[in-house]
Amino acid sequence: MISLGCAKNLVDSEIMLGHLVEHGAEITTDVAAAEVVVVNTCGFVEEAKRESIEAILEVAARKGEGRLRRLVVAGCMAQRFASELHAEIPEIDAFIGLDELQHAPEAVLGTLVSHLPEQVGAHALYDHTAPRLLATGGVFAYLKVAEGCDNPCSFCSIPRMRGAFRSRLLASLVAEAKRLQAAGVRELVLIAQDTTRYGEDLGMGRTGLRRLLEALLAETSVPWLRVMYAYPSTLDFGVLRLMASESRLVPYLDLPLQHVSRPVLGAMRRGGSRERYAEQIGRARETVPDLAVRTTFIVGFPGEGEAEFAELEAFVEEMRFDALGAFAYSWQDENPGADLGPGASPRVKRQRLRALMQRQERLVREIHRGLRGREVVVLVEGPAPETELLLQGRLARQAPEVDARVVLTSGEARPGDLVRARIRRTSAHDLVADILEVLDPAPPRAGLLSSIAATGTGAQG
Repeated sequence: MISLGCAKNLVDSEIMLGHLVEHGAEITTDVAAAEVVVVNTCGFVEEAKRESIEAILEVAARKGEGRLRRLVVAGCMAQRFASELHAEIPEIDAFIGLDELQHAPEAVLGTLVSHLPEQVGAHALYDHTAPRLLATGGVFAYLKVAEGCDNPCSFCSIPRMRGAFRSRLLASLVAEAKRLQAAGVRELVLIAQDTTRYGEDLGMGRTGLRRLLEALLAETSVPWLRVMYAYPSTLDFGVLRLMASESRLVPYLDLPLQHVSRPVLGAMRRGGSRERYAEQIGRARETVPDLAVRTTFIVGFPGEGEAEFAELEAFVEEMRFDALGAFAYSWQDENPGADLGPGASPRVKRQRLRALMQRQERLVREIHRGLRGREVVVLVEGPAPETELLLQGRLARQAPEVDARVVLTSGEARPGDLVRARIRRTSAHDLVADILEVLDPAPPRAGLLSSIAATGTGAQG
């Protein structure tokens, strides 16, 4: 399984892997040893599409070599562009649409009735009964609370692929959380296209996410709960008040803003403004002690001139985000705002992206320097990829896969242990610390939800 794209897509990969294992498939992390490769694609931006197509072509070129005999394509590109992919890459043997994850075994075995997924938005919604094989290492797991999206953002075609926003039932999410806990998971990361809108379609108004978190806190004992993808206009400050009072709900706010200039936000079909966002973040920091704030921005969007970009840079300097992701605007003809044009030139986009990230790197170095000498709690994830002689982990203020990490250079611990450590060195990307003691040992892992070592290239973006 080569899983590309976001965390939401990775959960789909884990469900397909779960169905495959239930049907007797043996999973390998070595493409050369595989008889069948499933590429779970991303179609969010042109770069993601290119990465997906390159992965498909690379596997297609290896068909007939060694044991590899079958290529299956799944995910957003399979949902939206199956006909085009079928015509251009005949080596693809089967497609799995977003509503067809349970058919992964038939697609792999070749018994799936020949068809192409409908090129419309998905509508299915999995529940806690779906099998999952974790591809995250097992220390943390994503809990996908909803599917689809109703937001009209002009830069995003996700609603055309993943369909309308639809929340999972609260009881189903609690049941899945309990299964993940029983499998040894130590952190649950709540995700959706718009996580803060959870429950709105179930009649909960803006209180849905808070009610879900209260249920997870009451009915599980997972040490860390984290919320990702909070939409600024649907953020319930009751969630932040709960965060301030519950130590297991980590002090972390992921608030993708995309821009702060009012004209650019208007072209993006998003509400908000620089002043409103500054007030919202300031209030959040006042509510939650030691809150870490992460955001994402798009540079080079249509209407972003030098003045609008300068406004964005000034905002980043003022807010001092603990983590920030940015990407250059990617024009796609299927985007709702395609008629706005491609925005700034490729050269200007590259320059602005580089300038913004250099500014953020300087700010993060300063923030991290303030952590030197502090004793902190670290969730140990396992050996560092550079060498098995070192361990790595994360603070509560660091989300998995997208934020900085803690490199543990002395002391012993197991994956899943919560340890007390002292930070002695920092950089923009790493904190270096020594383990002082194990505070909360990891429980044993068990069941189908136990992890595999890796899944293809893992989650990107």
